[in-house]
Amino acid sequence: MMKKRIYIWITISLFIAGAVSLLASQHPDGYEKAGKELGFIDRATSYLHSPLPDYAIPGMHSWLSSSLSGIIGVVITFGLFLLLGKMAGKRN
Repeated sequence: MMKKRIYIWITISLFIAGAVSLLASQHPDGYEKAGKELGFIDRATSYLHSPLPDYAIPGMHSWLSSSLSGIIGVVITFGLFLLLGKMAGKRN
């Protein structure tokens, strides 16, 4: 029963990530909007490189790029938490 629930929630999460990322990519967040309005966005620096910048897969230009990047983000996050859970389980 528990595994079935997990699969259902993962499926729901992947669906939401694939759909919501299409909306998120069209609207800048508050910090980005403020930076553009105040004129300091061009001087912004990044210390970490994003593998999927702006909810897009580099080199792929379509709605599928945005959707897949959201799904990939969910898969990576789930994988990290699964790994952390297994590591924590081994300690006990």
